[in-house]
Amino acid sequence: MSKTIVITGGSRGIGRATAVLCAQRGWSVALQYRGNRQAAEETVGLIEQAGGHALAVQGDVSSDEDVIALFEAAAGRFGALHGVVNNAGIVAEAQDVADMTTHRLRTMFETNVLGAFLVAREAARRLSTSRGGVGGSVVNVSSAASRLGSPHEYVDYAASKGAVDTMTLGLARELGRDGVRVNAVRPGLIETDIHASGGQPDRAQRLGSATPIGRPGTPQEVAETIVWLLSDAASYVTGALLDCAGGR
Repeated sequence: MSKTIVITGGSRGIGRATAVLCAQRGWSVALQYRGNRQAAEETVGLIEQAGGHALAVQGDVSSDEDVIALFEAAAGRFGALHGVVNNAGIVAEAQDVADMTTHRLRTMFETNVLGAFLVAREAARRLSTSRGGVGGSVVNVSSAASRLGSPHEYVDYAASKGAVDTMTLGLARELGRDGVRVNAVRPGLIETDIHASGGQPDRAQRLGSATPIGRPGTPQEVAETIVWLLSDAASYVTGALLDCAGGR
């Protein structure tokens, strides 16, 4: 079955890998990006090369108007929606909580918590059979940090992902009878640009060797997990917090 999938933070890293894997299944992808138009255009090209249809929409997930516009654009181009990957998120430089500014905390929670909720809310409105949707799957991208706490690095980031975990559990129970499955994937040390944005470009390589598997993960490995949850193969899986962290 051909599906239409919305992916936030879809221009790079885990979002890009997920978009390309969706395209390989022949699915249509509407991806949201915040500012890097070149990366978004490159991802659109990769999706089309892989056999899928693509739409890139610029916007900020912490903006109600931008989130609604993303879903409207996806529906206008591709029709009924079947899945949402709630992936957009940020980190900040390693810092103790005692040194964190209010600005940092507001920025973190507006993107990672408020943004995730706005996307999840719009997904619930669009997918729920009681509201005219066809059902489907929501995959929230959390982090292993939600259960590790990230002391001396970014407790604020870890806490924001803890909120995503709790939202996943509650929303899964709200939407189960509406034909919507809601799960979270919790990546560990994955080789993406997010570490560089937090001032530690070598973090995944440096710490990955300490995992039970003995290496960092790749965006493609996380994407495989996400796409499985989007697919009908996971039809009886909801309310799950699925670690993709090499045993970390």
